[in-house]
Parts: sequence; structure tokens; C-alpha cells
Amino acid sequence: MLETLFLLLPVAALSGWWFGRRNKPRRQAGTSHELPSSYLKGLNYLLNEQQDKAIDLFIQLLDVDKDTVETHLALGSLFRRRGEVDRAIRIHQNLIARPTLSKEQRAQALFELGQDYMRAGLLDRAETLLGELIDNEPHTVAALQHLLDIYQQEKDWDKAIQVAQRLESRTGQNQRHLIAQYYCEKAEYTYRHGEPSKALKLLKRALAEDYNCARASIMEGDIEKSAGNYKAAIRAYHRVEQQEPDYLPEIIKPLTDCYRALGKLDDVVTFLRQNLAKHNGISIMLALAELIRQEKGDEEAADFISDYLKRKPSVRGMDRLIELNLQHVKDAVKDKLQVLKEVTTQLIADKPIYTCSQCGFAGRTLYWQCPSCKLWNTVKPIQGVEGE
Repeated sequence: MLETLFLLLPVAALSGWWFGRRNKPRRQAGTSHELPSSYLKGLNYLLNEQQDKAIDLFIQLLDVDKDTVETHLALGSLFRRRGEVDRAIRIHQNLIARPTLSKEQRAQALFELGQDYMRAGLLDRAETLLGELIDNEPHTVAALQHLLDIYQQEKDWDKAIQVAQRLESRTGQNQRHLIAQYYCEKAEYTYRHGEPSKALKLLKRALAEDYNCARASIMEGDIEKSAGNYKAAIRAYHRVEQQEPDYLPEIIKPLTDCYRALGKLDDVVTFLRQNLAKHNGISIMLALAELIRQEKGDEEAADFISDYLKRKPSVRGMDRLIELNLQHVKDAVKDKLQVLKEVTTQLIADKPIYTCSQCGFAGRTLYWQCPSCKLWNTVKPIQGVEGE
């Protein structure tokens, strides 16, 4: 890529010089057509590996006219992709300052400069430029998408909602799942600042946009539980099973706490058994095993776990089974089981819990927006022997 750039620059500069010579009125026959000394100086910089000086000189040589606008745009884009944003900005600013640009060429230069500013982290400048283009075809959709990215980075969820709605209207593509997440972000902020009632209203807006937004139900359950409204919390948590069963592990403990507070542990046992039959999941099984242990003892719980592991092997399940048996074996066997326990514990400690279905990001924290690919609602509990 680097070599291509240095081949392209002198060619582009020479082309600009040649077009300029071609378009000037002919003078007398003896007029010289020799290359400009600046061009030869630029080549000398390249040969002496003074690349920065060469690039700056060739950019200066490349006059802006109707024949070289596309070359300028290509060079600016190339610099941006290489991470040399300052040079890309300079090229595109130079273009915009030219009064000879057509309306379409100026719009394209503005769009490129907006992308430069985004890459440089100058989001306020990018927002201003892209805002000029949302009514300017063919840049409308791309400008709206970039603005959406900006407002997400700035956590300006009200503007993000407005842009997402406009993007949906313009493209016909459903943005309600995104808008629901933005309302959840607003609700989270509001709740942290001591306004639970307002947060609950925002979560209702989220569910109105996307009824399958499990995040909204989980947050609603957490808020109601904190307020001691256990029945309301249970209703919210129960919705998760219909919305996105992958997130059931997130609600097992708070749901169990709510049922315990109401003195209805039998109901949570029923809920867990029903969902274990439908969805499997090691978190559901372990929660159920713990309730069995509390009611009937270690042996009953160990048998329950053992039966499950025969059908669906799991490192977490094996770890818990060893733990239960350690308390009831003789010293000789206990030492061997302790070694196995250390192995399973280490395996669990070193493994991520969640992964993004789109980019493969993995970690031990649930993010509603993937930190890597920035997509929403793609990070979920890992499945399989080392996961759920």
C-alpha cells in the first residue's frame, strides 16, 4: 500500500501539470514543455527517502481543476485509510475552498471531510458537515448512518433516536430494535440519577418500540425488585423467557430472590424445571440443583447434577458435582477429587462467559453494545461444554 501511494502521488501531480499545460492557450512554437523543477525536486525527495517532504510537494503541485478533483478525492481517501488524517483533512479542505467545484463535487468533498473529522475524533465538526448532507442526495443515507454513529459515541440518545427514526423512514429498514436500546440507555442514566419512576416510563417506551427487548424487561425487573415490588419484578423477569431465552441466566438469581421474599420457592422451582426442559442451560440446572440441595440435601443435588451431565456435559456442572462430593468422601479419594476441583475451577476462572455473535468478541461482562463491532444485542452467554 505504501509503495502504491508513492507511485500514485508523482503520477497524479504530473497529470495535473500536464492537464494544466494542455488547457492553456498555445503560445509561439518555441515554448518549452519541460517538467517543472518542483516535480523533479519531489522525485529527489522520494529517492532520498524524505517521504513527508515529497508528499507535501506533490500535493502542492496537483492543481485543482475539473480534471483533477477525483484525484484529490482519491488521495485524501487514501491518506485517511492509512491513518494520515491530517493530510486527508488538508486535501479535502483545499478542495472545498475552490469556487470552481460543481455542487456534486463540493458535496462529495464535504462528505469525505466529515469522515476525516470522524476518524480524527473531531465529532462536533463531523456532525456539522454531515448535517449539511442529510438532505443532499446521494449522501443522505450515509450521512444519517455516520450521524447515528456520532450520537452513539457522544451518548446523545435523544438525537440518536431522531436520526434512527429518519433513517427508517428514508430506507424502510426497521430501526426499532436500535431505538429500544437507546431508550434503555436513557432509562439506565435516569435510574442512576435517582429517578426510578421516570426510568420505568422510558423502559415502557423501549418495549413499545421492540417488545422483544429483553434488556428492557431485565432492567424493569431490577428496578421493581429494588423497590420491593416483587410481583411486578417477577412479571418483568418472566417476559425474558418469551423474548430472548439466551438471557435467562441473567434473571435466575433476582427472580429466585423475589420468589423467596414472597415465600413462594415452589413457584421458582416450577419455573426452572419448565425452562430446563425447553431450553437446557447450565445456569438453570445449577440454580435448580441448589434449591434441591437446600430442601433435600447434598446427595439428592449431586444425583440431579449427575443425571444432567450424562445428557449434556459441562465444566461448570462438573465443578459443582465435585464440590458436593468432596464433603462426603474419605481422605484418599478426597485428595484426588481436590486435584480435579482445582482443574475445573481454573478452567472456569480463565474462560469468558459472553461472546459476540457477529465479531467474536469475548469477555466476562455482559455488554448490550459490543465494545468491538459496536453492534447492539449481539453479546450473549457462551453455549457449549464450557458455557451454557
